[in-house]
Amino acid sequence: MFSTAVLSAMLSCALAPAQAAPDPIAGPVVLDWTPPALAQLSSEAAVKSSFTLDRNMLGVASALMPDSDAETRQAISKIDGVSVHSLRFGAAGIADEASVDSIRQAYHLRGWKHLVTTDTVNKGPLQNGTTDVWLVLDGVNVRGAVVLAETSKSLTLVTVSGNLSPVDLMHLRGHFGIPSFNGSDFKDAKDK
Repeated sequence: MFSTAVLSAMLSCALAPAQAAPDPIAGPVVLDWTPPALAQLSSEAAVKSSFTLDRNMLGVASALMPDSDAETRQAISKIDGVSVHSLRFGAAGIADEASVDSIRQAYHLRGWKHLVTTDTVNKGPLQNGTTDVWLVLDGVNVRGAVVLAETSKSLTLVTVSGNLSPVDLMHLRGHFGIPSFNGSDFKDAKDK
């Protein structure tokens, strides 16, 4: 499970620069915006799926969760919407890694705070890959988050809009296309 010390360290790193400079993104997070490179990769994918859940649909999904998962239900109630784009590639895998890097760069150029990158290797063919997380902060709360999960044969881009605490984001792992990741796998992008 994700330790409190690791979460505190991540928040300290994320919040210090965000408080020093004004928020580069004004207004609500737009769920239907995706980096242009995603369209290029989508045209190359063998299988693709996209969906967006608004607040009403998320309420229905939350009602279907067991009572034992109260923290996740509470986190879902704070979400305005979730947008998921999943691409699966054939045996050759992702043909153009530069397009994936262009997706990462697009969030940087839009002013999103890159929080962490996690690399998983030797965890089985379906679990090897890289996961990046970007945030738009409003004080200590998260107005938006993007998770980009890449394996050699797939790419998933999840955008979340709402007013969440960082702990709420941790409860959403494994739901709505957000990858289930282990907090101990994270490292700062500069340590990559």
